[in-house]
Amino acid sequence: MPLGSRPQPSPKVRELKEAVRALLGLDDDTAVVIRELACTEPGCPPLETVIAVLPMDAPARRWTLHHPVEQVTEEILRSALLTVPREAGGAA
Repeated sequence: MPLGSRPQPSPKVRELKEAVRALLGLDDDTAVVIRELACTEPGCPPLETVIAVLPMDAPARRWTLHHPVEQVTEEILRSALLTVPREAGGAA
C-alpha cells in the first residue's frame, strides 16, 4: 500500500454508513465511523460492529451491535439506532 493511502471501506460498510445517515437525518458535516472489533467480554460474539456518529456541534453517539459487519441488516440497524445510545444513558 502506498505511503499515506488508507484502505477503502468495504461495500457493506459504505452501505451501513449511508443507512445510518438516512435513518438519523445526518448532514454532510457529521462523521459516521463504523468499525468491526473483536469482543473479549464473556458471552459476547467474537466480532461486533461499533457505530459512532460524530457531529460538529453536538455530543458523539455510539452503538455496539453484537453482529459482524456483514451480518448487520437494515432491521438490526434501525432497531439499534432508534434506541437511546448507551453513552446517553440507555441500552444499545
